[in-house]
Amino acid sequence: MARRLPSQPPVLPGFSYVHILGSGGFADVFLYEQNMPRRQVAVKVMLSEVVNDQVRQMFQAEANLMAQLSAHPSILTVYEASVSSDGRPYLVMELCSSSLSERYRRERIPVPEVLRIAVKIGSAIETAHRAGVLHRDIKPSNILTTQYGHPVLSDFGIASTLTTQREEDSVGLSIPWSAPEVLLDETSGTISSEVWAFAATVYSLLAGRSPFEEPGGSNSSSDLMSRIARAKPQPIGRADVPASLEALLKRGMSRRPDGRPASVLEFVRELQTIEAELGVPQTALEIALDEWALGTVADLEDRTRLRPLPGAGNAPAPRRRRRRAAASGEYAGIGTVRDASGPQRRFSHSRPAAPQRGVQAVTWLLIASAVLVIALGATALFVLLRATTDDQLPVVSDISATVDGDTVEFSWRDPGLAEGDLYEIEVDGVRTATQAQPRYVVTAPGDSVCLAVTVNRQGKAGAQSAEKCVDVADE
Repeated sequence: MARRLPSQPPVLPGFSYVHILGSGGFADVFLYEQNMPRRQVAVKVMLSEVVNDQVRQMFQAEANLMAQLSAHPSILTVYEASVSSDGRPYLVMELCSSSLSERYRRERIPVPEVLRIAVKIGSAIETAHRAGVLHRDIKPSNILTTQYGHPVLSDFGIASTLTTQREEDSVGLSIPWSAPEVLLDETSGTISSEVWAFAATVYSLLAGRSPFEEPGGSNSSSDLMSRIARAKPQPIGRADVPASLEALLKRGMSRRPDGRPASVLEFVRELQTIEAELGVPQTALEIALDEWALGTVADLEDRTRLRPLPGAGNAPAPRRRRRRAAASGEYAGIGTVRDASGPQRRFSHSRPAAPQRGVQAVTWLLIASAVLVIALGATALFVLLRATTDDQLPVVSDISATVDGDTVEFSWRDPGLAEGDLYEIEVDGVRTATQAQPRYVVTAPGDSVCLAVTVNRQGKAGAQSAEKCVDVADE
């Protein structure tokens, strides 16, 4: 099918048109130069033939959503939104590069770089979810790059709020990165389907293709949908991709939503664990602090208000405190004292007798010794308590398994985890995940699969559970 020609760029007050950047199904993106302040910007303009009341509402919703979220460092910044003189709505956005969507197709992006991008974009998606917003079109081409190399999530054009989305909504789909339940119209989008799309996107950046695309084979929409329904992506085919990362991506694209990580945040934390496994620095999460998210406007103004330094401007300088004169003769020296009934008199302090100084020295020595004994005792008690705690890490037992085809769901009882404790999962002797949920879903790589679980507390692992093995071929 022939590509359409771009629409005529609108005349926008305060902006000068430069050239076309790209075209989509509902809009064109143009490069403009803003006159004041002077900078280059990307302007997304709706096509006149698709503009109606519903599209205007969608466009306004996108502008409001992106304005709400674009303070996030990994979400594309929106500067303004309006309607051109010819009636087309437009967004003025930060100018970014789309090179990543082309790069992953032609070259192998290093695994640490993909993990860094994934943690930052995952933080953006989690932030949107916490604001009650589903993106609903997560894919490589919607990850742009700033001029400083920072990845940002763009195009909330078909986003919806978690509280107001309607199942009958008709939205555009990017089939290769859509979850089975979305393609089958079982839902228009959930957090679980976003986890799928996120996992499929990370897979694509590593593999150079979408998860269910067969190089050299037929990859029509119906072919892709059929393979996605089976939810069995091909191996990535890279020796430098650790087994734990491949297992996490497969779990993120589990056929059953409850077999996936429960949230994008949980998925991202496992990506950070894999970074540690590879020995690369962990990429920091970018999640808004509660104190900022819940603060009032007055609170924010107070945080950003500049306060004058003491003594600046016309403010009086602080008074310097006077040294108080000694009232007794504990040290030798010359001092002055003001008698209320007369003029100042100079006097000489007397030096204390030698025996008194000796008693004071002994007293201070005894006090220092007592402090040292108390400190040593406290240290010993801390070490003893810590050793006792470490020895008493709970141990997982009685792991059960449910088999559905070649998919196995392992589950176990909570052995008594404390806050912050995590489970380390090993599949066939390879650590594949760190999680909080007492269940794990895996696609058997062969006729059998074995799983073991260890409790991890503050980076220290306890005793491993007995290995639970399932023979899939007999089921």
